[in-house]
Amino acid sequence: VSPDGDQVATAGWDGVIGLWTLADGDVRWLEGHTANVNDVVFSSDGSRLYSASYDGTIRRWALEDPAPLPVTLKKHGFGVNHLVLDEAAGWLAYGALDGAVRAIDIATGETVADLSTERRPILALVRAPGGGYLATGDGEGYITVIDTQRWSIEHDFRAALQGPIWALAWGPDAGGGPGRIIAGGIADEAVLWPVFDDRGNGSEDGNALFAGAPRAFHTDPAEMTNGERQFVRKCSICHSLDEKGRRKAGPSLAGVFGRRAGTLPGYRYSEALERSDIVWTDETIAALFRDGPDVVTPGSKMPVQRIAREADRSALIEYLRRETGSQAGAGSGADASAQRQ
Repeated sequence: VSPDGDQVATAGWDGVIGLWTLADGDVRWLEGHTANVNDVVFSSDGSRLYSASYDGTIRRWALEDPAPLPVTLKKHGFGVNHLVLDEAAGWLAYGALDGAVRAIDIATGETVADLSTERRPILALVRAPGGGYLATGDGEGYITVIDTQRWSIEHDFRAALQGPIWALAWGPDAGGGPGRIIAGGIADEAVLWPVFDDRGNGSEDGNALFAGAPRAFHTDPAEMTNGERQFVRKCSICHSLDEKGRRKAGPSLAGVFGRRAGTLPGYRYSEALERSDIVWTDETIAALFRDGPDVVTPGSKMPVQRIAREADRSALIEYLRRETGSQAGAGSGADASAQRQ
């Protein structure tokens, strides 16, 4: 929502930003990104808009222009998921698919600070009330708390035993300061982490605010095979292996081998996948992660990511076959070519 409350900016996975007037519902479409737009944030006076995209860029839009053209503020390369803007301090922080957490100068785009921890992707990035701190949540279940005055990491701890941290929200401590963080992931619970007590001392002992029946999503990281590790890193955030098709951001992978792309009942696919003639086999899944979804399934909602090593791709396919009950080698090779034709 714009600072004056008159407009709403929406980030669309069709690569287009909508700028909506609340009074009458009129909309302006801002086009320029070449992939999904993941986040938008207004300047304090509402005259500019900053946007983040899977195309790896952060762009700035001058909204006073009738047909604003974007200025590319940053080319990160990997998709950018979240933005936090502090105009008074002159920086814009972002979290990306490759685990990067950086602050850039809003005038030049130059990097002010790099707080990356080599854990990917960054799925949550929130600023504490009143400023002073940022918190990130990542795909490996960690929360990182950053002091934006010194650009230093104050806390970095595992907040989810299994799965990612999807969402974070700051809450005040007893003294009114930003002392607590509420975290949500794939488990049926929300956890309150008092990262700072009333005296500003650190604390990493969480308390469950809400908890449902416990579930085991993945094995202990120390006991994982390479195939499961690849699945957890690349697939589990959006996809389940549940035979009943338990809903997540993406469709269930149960029965995926031999299935034509975009055909699982009950899931709303992109038009690109619905029109696709791809059949999921060892070869097509390997190609998906070797070349990237932007090449194999252009126009789909799948984020751009790759698995560089052939051994890792093979381990993932072996794990998927075992967990989905598929016979090794079924639906591959000549049979796959016949299905595609």
